[in-house]
Amino acid sequence: MPYQYINGRLRNGSADETLELIDPSTGIQLDTVDVASADDVESALEAARSAYNSWSRVTPGERAGVLNKLAALLERDAEDLAQLESREAGKPIRLAREFDVPGTIDNTSFFAGTARNLEGKATGEYAAGTTSSIRREAVGVVGSIAPWNYPLQMAAWKVLPAIAAGNAIVLKPSELTPSTTLRFAQLATEAGLPDGIFNVVTGPGATTGATLIAHPQVDMVSFTGSTMVGQQIIAATAATSKRTHMELGGKAPFVVFDDADLEAAAHGAVAGSLINTGQDCTAATRAYVQRPLYDAFVAAVGELYDRVVLGPTDDPATDLGPLISHQHRDRVAAMVDAARAAGSTVVTGGFAPEGPGAYYRPTLITGAAQDSDIVQNEVFGPVLVVLTFDTDDEGLALANDSRFGLAASAWTTNVHRALRATRDIRAGAVWINDHIPIVSDMPHGGYKQSGYGKDMSQYALDEYTNVKHVMFDTTGDAHKDWHRTIFAMP
Repeated sequence: MPYQYINGRLRNGSADETLELIDPSTGIQLDTVDVASADDVESALEAARSAYNSWSRVTPGERAGVLNKLAALLERDAEDLAQLESREAGKPIRLAREFDVPGTIDNTSFFAGTARNLEGKATGEYAAGTTSSIRREAVGVVGSIAPWNYPLQMAAWKVLPAIAAGNAIVLKPSELTPSTTLRFAQLATEAGLPDGIFNVVTGPGATTGATLIAHPQVDMVSFTGSTMVGQQIIAATAATSKRTHMELGGKAPFVVFDDADLEAAAHGAVAGSLINTGQDCTAATRAYVQRPLYDAFVAAVGELYDRVVLGPTDDPATDLGPLISHQHRDRVAAMVDAARAAGSTVVTGGFAPEGPGAYYRPTLITGAAQDSDIVQNEVFGPVLVVLTFDTDDEGLALANDSRFGLAASAWTTNVHRALRATRDIRAGAVWINDHIPIVSDMPHGGYKQSGYGKDMSQYALDEYTNVKHVMFDTTGDAHKDWHRTIFAMP
């Protein structure tokens, strides 16, 4: 099938190269992906710019109507989308059916409502003789780059607030997982979205992505991915002063105080660290456990890790799928091996099972140094490092000892400890006695080198609008009092 969607039509990319689309659970090639050339990106941006002028003037109610129809179509095709997402991204079908697709449908319904709820300061008299009001206007053409770990949801997080606010978008999905994004675009057209408002160009980041973000027709760039690539994009867009929206890496701390419910914390650590095979920027990756609970926590998590079922992604009994590729699995394994060589203890896991696919056993590590690579940098795999602390001050300081600040959790039955943790941990989301749940109504975005800007919620809509101040003179006077500060009238 063609892997470009431009001006409401599927078409083949015209670059002189193709890529293999691989099922990470088997290593078998699923398809050959055509690649967008610079001319294809140009065509997509021309379509977006042309369509933007009329779409930005459509009423919020009309935009909401399209999104409501899109939500219904996503619901209609939910099983097909789940199967496609599972096969291409290596997700257990249970995760695709119960998290990825329902989350996307809910997000679509949310932005259908939010499209009609643009907030602003009340019209009023803020200076004598004038009336001021606020207009919220679409930014223009948005160039977006989405990652491979949540192809459908991350596409939705970028597309929905952009088009709800009246923008046009050209989205580059990961070349590893483009299919659900293309299907999402087709469903948007079926729902009544005008041609050219939602375009998809597929290809490598170094070529297709670089062409997109540098193009002068792009008014805003939204990126989800690694901090390193995000920094490169920020530098590349600086010359044209593009607005940027960055959801970057994470290294979420999981702080367990000595009064925590041990069973809840252990189960939360397993779910929070293994979601999507750990390929989640908010996944629990470094647990800090107060010393009285440390041994019991390590034992409980290790036992649960050993019970996790690896298997075919289409089997509802499968808990953990493969990593996205053998190359990525080798990178995860190399980080674990380096930690082991540096003196850390691998309590359980730490190896790839025999058989096809890019699988890796859930891995629990203890004894790592706080400044080690395994503690400070993203593994993006099914790996949890557990360290200990003595005082509350120490635990919270360790949680903040990271260049990242996307998400965190704290586990305690003491309300004062909980409130302090939500105040003191520097992260865009802090869960208490849970780790990972998200809701469309609440924002997602980071502190520090985890980026800036918000996905989901009303705050996401704000990211895709410009705020314009409009001031009316209400006096009719030709000569204003303030004029005398510039020139004196006789």
